[in-house]
Amino acid sequence: MHPLPGSSVGQTLAQLSFPSSENANRKNNILIIFHLIVFICNIDVLAHRMAEAPRSCDCFVSLPPGSRDDHVIFGKNSDRPRDEVQEVASYPAASHPPGSMLECTYIQIPQVEQTHAVILSKPAWMWGAEMGANDQGVCIGNEAVWTREPVCPGEALLGMDLVRLGLERGDSAWAALAVITGLLEQHGQGGPCREDPEPFSYHNTFLLVDRNEAWVLETAGRLWVAQKVTEGVKNISNQLTIGADIAAEHPELRSVAQAQGWWDGEGEFNFSEAFSPENPPARMEMAKKRYKGGTELLQQHDGSVTAEVMMSILRDKPSGICMDSGGFCTTGSMVSVLPKDTSLPCIHFFTATPDPSRSIFKPFIFSEGSTRVLRVVSPQFGPDDPVRKQPRFQTQVDRRHDLYKAHQTALNTLETNPDEGLAIYEILRDLESQCLSEISAMLSGEISGDELGDLFFDCVDTEIKFYE
Repeated sequence: MHPLPGSSVGQTLAQLSFPSSENANRKNNILIIFHLIVFICNIDVLAHRMAEAPRSCDCFVSLPPGSRDDHVIFGKNSDRPRDEVQEVASYPAASHPPGSMLECTYIQIPQVEQTHAVILSKPAWMWGAEMGANDQGVCIGNEAVWTREPVCPGEALLGMDLVRLGLERGDSAWAALAVITGLLEQHGQGGPCREDPEPFSYHNTFLLVDRNEAWVLETAGRLWVAQKVTEGVKNISNQLTIGADIAAEHPELRSVAQAQGWWDGEGEFNFSEAFSPENPPARMEMAKKRYKGGTELLQQHDGSVTAEVMMSILRDKPSGICMDSGGFCTTGSMVSVLPKDTSLPCIHFFTATPDPSRSIFKPFIFSEGSTRVLRVVSPQFGPDDPVRKQPRFQTQVDRRHDLYKAHQTALNTLETNPDEGLAIYEILRDLESQCLSEISAMLSGEISGDELGDLFFDCVDTEIKFYE
């Protein structure tokens, strides 16, 4: 690695050396590399704000042979209101008394007797999550969608609640899908989807992934349809994509479509054609660009998708996948590596900060006794929380967690001195590649996953200390 002439970054790097992986603990290697990535990434101000970026989220999956290795790769960007804080919270597996009730974002539902350990990237004000994983090797992300079925008024389960419930209760992608569809039929979906007194609600699509397969689940009110994906690459955005390739569906789906005049009852049934709105909202039309861009990016890497490739897709600005437009931005990002070999641990990378092009993906591994990372968990306000009071969201509270505040301060400072951004772009990618190489060594069996159980904690702590 050659230092940049006249660059303070280059001079700093020139003074550092990497311990040989043969002679030093690999965990320390990862932290050293991570520390450098933090330094470089926060003066990378290449990201420009798109004037009219499509407002939506995107989920991606690659299964062999789409993946380079024998791994399933999952990725998602959560695009939300710019000032909304996304936290990363982990919850252990738990047993619950028979007959107990569970308080979701707006409603209570019966609790089950046993729930899995989960790691969630979630808007700090709600109970549910935009994306996450459980200790069974299941990952789920959701997207907003609008259909011919009206969005019903009133409060029910949010799509984000269903993500968390699927992870807590499902030991496979299919089992999680069964959990979500059962709860959807029983309780419905609805309620304000942002922290604002002005109502904003939608239906949901989901991407559910495990070590062996993926499922796309698309909903319209309490109705639903599912498509199975067993190989190759797939992405979803804010539109219906399931046509005639249907693996499972609500028993009344076709009869409702026929009764409404959306399908004549003859010939092939195409869910997207039947249930997509005739006059879709502008946000759905704009999302088509993102969906097309995401599909093209996946196809470009078909057969060679890795965690690093997935991160690069989530950082892509021209497609709008990495959003930074007006009142919306990518508030959190996630990439997961799910080895088909069940003797190897799953790796889940989270940013816990906005804009993946100027954030660090930090690896999390489920392990016994791993430390809960409170510095990426937002403050709690109990009964005084605006989401708990009626009417809801009449006031605002500061939900920023420690890492969010430190990252925000660093960006505000560094944006005033962008000169070195272009010069260090390639170095940033090189350093991150080295970090991912160390994780790859673990996946090859050279390191026990238990040795890296607190790596997420260590990385968050290192990042905050650097900002300070």
